[in-house]
Amino acid sequence: MDLSLDKLKEAVSIREQIETLERRLKSLFGGGSVVSSSPSTSAAKTDGRRRPMSAATRAKLAAAARARWARRGTASQSSPAASTSSSKKKRKGGITPEGRRRLAEAMRARWAARRKAAGRK
Repeated sequence: MDLSLDKLKEAVSIREQIETLERRLKSLFGGGSVVSSSPSTSAAKTDGRRRPMSAATRAKLAAAARARWARRGTASQSSPAASTSSSKKKRKGGITPEGRRRLAEAMRARWAARRKAAGRK
């Protein structure tokens, strides 16, 4: 296939003429259904837009979302109320002073055992 610059220019010119004629034809018939194989008109059909949604469907989806939010809201509100009624507050993490003391004693015992084993060797 021998494509020269002149042939490409001529092809572009012909394509532009075709598009101009299609636009003129479309304007004559008031934007009627003119079938075209040009990429510009076919791109309008598949331009990535979503399908329109009816008002009833939108209302159903909104109601379902509100119901989900309400269920999640009541679940999160009931748990803090239950925890505040008890005399002790629930800790969010960390280590208690008693736990820290036990860990320190365990580490001291481990270090003492290492020193003792190293001294023997």
